[in-house]
Amino acid sequence: MPRLVSHPDEIKLVSRRFGMGATNIDRYLELGGYEAVKKCLAQGPEWIVEEMKASGLRGRGGAGFSAGMKWSFVPKQSAKPKYILVNGDESEPGTCKDHLIFLHDPHAVIEGTIIAGLAVGAKMGFIYLRGEYRYLLEIMERAVADAYDRGYLGKNIFGSGNEFQIITQTGAGAYEVGEESALMESLEGKRGVPRIKPPFPAVVGLYGGPTVINNAETIATVPQVITMGAQAYAALGTPRNGGTRLFCISGHVERPGVYELPMGYNLKKMIYEVAGGIRGGRKLKAVVPGGSSTPVLLPEEIDIGMDFDQVGKAGSMLGSGGVVVIDDQTCIVEFALRTISFYAHESCGWCIPCREGTDWLKKSLTRFHAGFGTDADIGNMQYLAENMLGRTFCPLGDAAAMPTIAFLKKFRKEFEDHLNGTPCPFAREGVPQLTVV
Repeated sequence: MPRLVSHPDEIKLVSRRFGMGATNIDRYLELGGYEAVKKCLAQGPEWIVEEMKASGLRGRGGAGFSAGMKWSFVPKQSAKPKYILVNGDESEPGTCKDHLIFLHDPHAVIEGTIIAGLAVGAKMGFIYLRGEYRYLLEIMERAVADAYDRGYLGKNIFGSGNEFQIITQTGAGAYEVGEESALMESLEGKRGVPRIKPPFPAVVGLYGGPTVINNAETIATVPQVITMGAQAYAALGTPRNGGTRLFCISGHVERPGVYELPMGYNLKKMIYEVAGGIRGGRKLKAVVPGGSSTPVLLPEEIDIGMDFDQVGKAGSMLGSGGVVVIDDQTCIVEFALRTISFYAHESCGWCIPCREGTDWLKKSLTRFHAGFGTDADIGNMQYLAENMLGRTFCPLGDAAAMPTIAFLKKFRKEFEDHLNGTPCPFAREGVPQLTVV
């Protein structure tokens, strides 16, 4: 379980109630809870959407799309019901932030969901938790029940005449349903495989109705934006990347944990100051900046701001904010093998490039790490990964291919060192291997 840690550079907004007993609705109210909903009821839908656009809040699940823009795509008139769907299927290796939100501040998720419903005219919201998070379901369901008891959910929320209902749901532990269309399929009781787009969820989504799908952190941030104001929130981050976000720092650092830092915070400073530097005084070898699906960065590439645009320019992605730090005693070939093994296991098998591509990459890297690879294998693995990109129904194929390509390009010498029956140079007794939260 990720530890509750702190650093002077943190700006606690989403995490400000962590460890303060806010799972209790009375405590949540004492700490300013549900005031943002009241403000939104007074201001109206158009104001909410414009406020969200001005805040610069971008999707915290990984895509980084403007939350306000996404809400604005929902048609004002619809023959079918509209829905809000909170994606709490946190399955990206290296990521453990949504877990803490559900554990410590479930009412923030409820409040954000209500506000999203008011913004687009939805009367129903679903909060979907990762299957392995079933123990959090009890916390979430108690919070929902308490909100119903107080009249914050139901036919007449806050006495306003507006209706909003919430249903909680857990998955079966599939990484694939973190993809929004597969998530809707799962919620409808079907196998969690992706849908072909278009149509997009904002027009044709859950049960065929217009649907807003946001990550749990994004939704939990919404009340903070409304309370402090869009301009003040935006000013905390960088242009086009407003506010703060929860960064999960794991791997070979002295102080792993989840830290809430302003968008654009320097990655090098994050590792060496916030997380206390490399464990045991070793040297840095590589950093995965946004969860296992994002291309690795070398030590000379980490002096960058952690926002969607700056990390993108550096050749990687901010993703889910899961920063995995790798020291110089780690075998990159083994790390690549662990990464692709995860995606091969989690592929839903719906499309050939992903189903076959991830399996072949896993087999190739397994043989390679064992010392039975050939020089041609390096080029073949890169060719295979590059031909997976953009050829799958959902981003899982890309999530497997992009880090593989980066490992092969940036650490080719290390792959070559494993050729011709050479045992892994890092497989020595007493050398600690990487642990990802």
